Amino acid sequence: MNTGSDEPGEATVTTDDRQADGDRPGKGDAGLGSKAPAFIKKSRTLHLSWQVGVFVVGLAVVVLGIIMLPLPGPGWVVIFAGMAIWATEFVWAQLVLRWTKRKVTEAAQRALDPKARRRNIILTSVALVIIGVLAGVYLWKYGLEMPWNIKNQ
Repeated sequence: MNTGSDEPGEATVTTDDRQADGDRPGKGDAGLGSKAPAFIKKSRTLHLSWQVGVFVVGLAVVVLGIIMLPLPGPGWVVIFAGMAIWATEFVWAQLVLRWTKRKVTEAAQRALDPKARRRNIILTSVALVIIGVLAGVYLWKYGLEMPWNIKNQ
């Protein structure tokens, strides 16, 4: 680890340490923390009220996203929007959002890998052929009759 010491008993964290340790907060993490306006940060009570409001709004959005998961709607997008709202005030949410962005980017890179794309195209083609054969057999045997209208034979 690359740690230096400005004063006895106090270690400083360098960029190399953050990269090696993941995205844990350290002294050199720029951009982490509250994004509240300066006049709100001046007053402890006002800042705490601001944080409570941000937490409540973010919680409402996340709960709405969770409700949308089994229902029609962009559930995951809304959940990530709620996390982004929380990330404007809370370091833990910023770290979770960073981790999520990194994992989504890695998944996108894996999906764009030529071997994975070829495999996915082959699997999709095979699935479409199987579905086409099953639909053809159904149409040959029953015609354009809906399944619930077919009499037992």
